[in-house]
Amino acid sequence: MKNLQSFYKNKKVLITGHSGFKGSWLSQILLFWGAKVAGVSLRPATSPALFNLLKIRPRVNNYFADVRNLKKIKEIFSREKPEIIFHLAAQPIVRESYDNPALTFETNIMGTANVLEAIRFAKSVRSAVMITTDKVYENKETDVPYKEEDKLGGHDPYSSSKASAEIVINSYVKSFFNPKNYNKSHKTLIASARAGNVIGGGDWSKDRIMTDVVRAIFETKSAVIVRSPEAIRPWQFVLEPLYGYLALAKNLYNGRRELSGALNLGPQEAGHLKVKDILQRTFRHLGAGSYILERNLSKHEATLLKLDSSKALNYLKWRSAIDANEALKLTLDWYKNYYENGDVSSLTDKQIKDFFK
Repeated sequence: MKNLQSFYKNKKVLITGHSGFKGSWLSQILLFWGAKVAGVSLRPATSPALFNLLKIRPRVNNYFADVRNLKKIKEIFSREKPEIIFHLAAQPIVRESYDNPALTFETNIMGTANVLEAIRFAKSVRSAVMITTDKVYENKETDVPYKEEDKLGGHDPYSSSKASAEIVINSYVKSFFNPKNYNKSHKTLIASARAGNVIGGGDWSKDRIMTDVVRAIFETKSAVIVRSPEAIRPWQFVLEPLYGYLALAKNLYNGRRELSGALNLGPQEAGHLKVKDILQRTFRHLGAGSYILERNLSKHEATLLKLDSSKALNYLKWRSAIDANEALKLTLDWYKNYYENGDVSSLTDKQIKDFFK
């Protein structure tokens, strides 16, 4: 962990989607480690927003721009000359993708292509981690965890847009950043990272279970509306996949050609829990809460999805180490602190410090 922190000191890092939930946590880590951070994203889409609470904007080279604007993205890359890219910008909500499929496809496919195209012209970039999702696989709803080489698919527009983004990434890797030609025709290695359902303090996006829970308990004092209590999801604390992204980018930067491609970053078996189990544990921890069922069969959502992360263990020595109970405690302690005290910067920094220590 210490080597990882020292590696990023003074590195020029560009994050797309830095105003989002994971992007804000990633920005805070890198700033804490002394990296020179630039961020490209839309303005925060929620109120409150972790990006604003942590005061990220004045501490980075900030650009509020749309990744669908290739000209603008290339201009930013040319100006910043980043060494390392983390591409998180996306339309990330499954149910939203049913309401705005064209926007979802444009952002997640063409936005990814535009970032890759900007990398192609920016000779400064040494490594890039393109963040997709565990939902890129053709989900057969079985108990068998998916491996990186399994068939891609996607029932809903969000999942299919991310699977398509994976195809675009693979095409750019083979055509322009082939690891076989590393240090010959180019000096850039690119990988995609596929993580599961992430929880942690500061996520106020709609249709997220923790967002719905904390708003119901702390704000509206009402029951949580749940669509699929029996659905099994791979739950993990936000810092775990971020640690995977950071370790992956470092290894790519250092020329680990075998990591170019796709990488799963999912929890261990015990982290695959039903939605109702997460809710019950949450209610016990907070000493309050209940849920009511509201079915909506018009928008299909997967009920079972598991990842095989053995590649990450073998190549990066990465594995999910925080169990679901600890992930919930860290998440709910953060929200309780926010609703009771308002200031979250010190607790956020403490959770980062404790995790990487």
